[in-house]
Amino acid sequence: MPKAVQLSAYGGLDQVRIVDVAKPEAQAGEVVVRVVAAGTNPGEISIREGRLKDVYPMEFPFGQGTDLSGRIDSVGAGVTGLVPGDEVLGWTDRRAAQAEYVASSPSQLIPKPPALDWFRAGSLFVVATTAVAAVRAVSLKPGDVVAISGAAGGVGSLAIQLARRERARVIGIASDGSAEFLRSVGVEPLAYGDGLPERLRALAPQGVDAFIDLFGGGYVELAVTLGVARERINTIIDFAAAQKYGIKTDGSSAAASRETLAYVANLVAWGEIVMPLTAIYPFASIRDAYTELARRKARGKIVLALDGAIAEPLRP
Repeated sequence: MPKAVQLSAYGGLDQVRIVDVAKPEAQAGEVVVRVVAAGTNPGEISIREGRLKDVYPMEFPFGQGTDLSGRIDSVGAGVTGLVPGDEVLGWTDRRAAQAEYVASSPSQLIPKPPALDWFRAGSLFVVATTAVAAVRAVSLKPGDVVAISGAAGGVGSLAIQLARRERARVIGIASDGSAEFLRSVGVEPLAYGDGLPERLRALAPQGVDAFIDLFGGGYVELAVTLGVARERINTIIDFAAAQKYGIKTDGSSAAASRETLAYVANLVAWGEIVMPLTAIYPFASIRDAYTELARRKARGKIVLALDGAIAEPLRP
């Protein structure tokens, strides 16, 4: 029988179980995708642990995962433009991407560009739409100075490059170990830690025009202290600080569309921007993948491989 992640209660990694399930059937207006790769995202940890149950109430048992890539397995009545075997990428709003087969609406899928590998395709939707929304929220203009925290993570690694495409000067706040990557994409690295406000002021003596917080832990307060206009501060994680200071919280839902996904997918496919992968884990090692994700040290994405894509973890 096909396998899928299924959670029976809120909790830790012990709740992440791969179980046998019935293969979904394509209902009218739907397709079924045989999944090749599925992404992991920090928000899934928060949902699993129950920290977002007021925002995303779930009925048990439920699955996990949003991003996916794969091949069309079957097509329901009324669906046009897709046939079995077509290569696609996209998302599901059903918390169900981490499974061998996923039923989906065609409105949440796009053709996979031939030049885009399965693993980046299968982990793209959440980070692509979040990065686009976050950059859009701060209204960058050529010559602006923008600081971005969490600059080497899954969202950050795309957001810094999208900001550079707006011809902004980008200061990426990340670990010392990410400095080489940041420089390689035209971003000025700044290590987090002691003395950050003073070091940031020294790097941008004329001030910071915009701030994108992708990490939490006080960066909204830092942006306010630096004098950044509040309408040009965006956080995707520190909602308490956002409410306190009246700043933006634009994330994936603010840019969730096939058009946004296709835009970023083609940028990555044709090398206009790069999308780093920290690791690719086989589906059976999903707990190891989430253990690594929870450390918050990943550069780029951590991806799950299904459909026999690989047999052991791969670090590209």
